[in-house]
Amino acid sequence: MNIGFVGVGRMGANMARRLKDREFHITAVYDTNRAAATSLAAELGCAAAQDLSEVTAESDVIFTVVTDDNAMRQIFGGTGDNLLVNARGKLFVNCATISPQVHVDVEKLAGKAGAQTLEACMASSIPQAREGKLYLMCGGKEEAFRKAEPILKELGSVVRFIGKSGEAAKVKALVNMVMNINTAGLAEGLALAAAMGLDLEMLRMVFSQTGAASRVLETDGEDVQNREHTCFFSAAHAAKDSGIALELGRSLGLDLPLARATKEQYDRMVAEGLGELDKSGIAELTFKDRSASRQKAAD
Repeated sequence: MNIGFVGVGRMGANMARRLKDREFHITAVYDTNRAAATSLAAELGCAAAQDLSEVTAESDVIFTVVTDDNAMRQIFGGTGDNLLVNARGKLFVNCATISPQVHVDVEKLAGKAGAQTLEACMASSIPQAREGKLYLMCGGKEEAFRKAEPILKELGSVVRFIGKSGEAAKVKALVNMVMNINTAGLAEGLALAAAMGLDLEMLRMVFSQTGAASRVLETDGEDVQNREHTCFFSAAHAAKDSGIALELGRSLGLDLPLARATKEQYDRMVAEGLGELDKSGIAELTFKDRSASRQKAAD
């Protein structure tokens, strides 16, 4: 089976590497960052496609890992070159965190072209992509899921079929909404502790043994303590994903004050040029505000 990738950033590239390790045939990769695509293609021994339609022509299954709703609409519905040119019989596995309705719309477009789509939303990060330990939540037609399942099981330690198109994206939006809230809460707690002169190593241990425990504490706690924010999941993406959840709430007439406050903090990071820090870097806003307050008091 020939497999192509569109979007070979941090996640897509490592998913491609994983499948190559598992002896799948990677035929073509594409990215708007031509240097990234060319470098990965040389590593994997495949084509660095210059056109989206070339990836479709060279592949039976195409994974897409793009940035947002607009990018997703462009690769499937852009004027001229797009993935649905001569796409009959192809399967597209779409892994980006985007709005549920976009998955539904793309499934309809693909159906008209004689192709199938499956959303395979990822609740994991770069190391899990490389090691084949992603948590995958899938939505679409069950026939498409069964076709993709053998490949997905090489990428994920958990592969869960949620339901029809759009449903997995809703679950993923909720996962990221709660994760972002937890990250912001942890970052503020540790930043406040640092300002009070508490032993952060001790505090993280106390957190882990009480109601303050969370998965985010395990994955991000040490980085927040050490103010080490090498990017695994960017603040810019956290802002975007929190926005998806907020929009879902608005569509149902629901106010989500914690999600809104969290998004405002991540939006502030982006505005202050910190968008490419890891989401754990939200602690830097608290440290920055404290420094500004000290300076004001000194003045």
